[in-house]
Amino acid sequence: MMKWKLVRRLVVALAAGASVASAMAQVTVSEPWVRGTVAQQKATGLFAQITSAAGGRLVGVSSPVAELVEVHEMRMEGDVMRMRAVDVLELPAGKTVELKPGGYHVMLINLKQQLKPGDTVPVSLVVEGRDGQRETVQILAPVRALAARSAGSAGSAGSGSGHGAHSGGHSGGHSGGHSKH
Repeated sequence: MMKWKLVRRLVVALAAGASVASAMAQVTVSEPWVRGTVAQQKATGLFAQITSAAGGRLVGVSSPVAELVEVHEMRMEGDVMRMRAVDVLELPAGKTVELKPGGYHVMLINLKQQLKPGDTVPVSLVVEGRDGQRETVQILAPVRALAARSAGSAGSAGSGSGHGAHSGGHSGGHSGGHSKH
């Protein structure tokens, strides 16, 4: 009888550990990269593909290379392309959300240094699952040349996509879960 209780406890503990491990593997980030900057440039963009197997929401982003990190959306309003911060980016279950020039992307604002091709930028993404649990995904994004475009984005704006349009005095009063935590 004592053995059975021990085996049952072990099975329950292993099952709990497996569910934690599988929950932690629910979000994948592929092909991350950051657009390089010139010496006095204070902002740039991070691009990648994010997939959440079970679905969730990107609720926070941070990086030690920038004072402020936000998820931004670019979209046409009439004849004008507008860029704005978003508090949450939905990640539909099993679907890849592309962060790309001219669409959703991560802005690194008030950079602490120039980012040159060959550098690597550490970024933390906080994803909230449908169950309310938060997972932090650490990525290392290589820096690409200033004029770099994402794969398959020919025709989308290259270096003129608005990522360098931010000056050191970023305004917009964006609050929410996308500043450094």
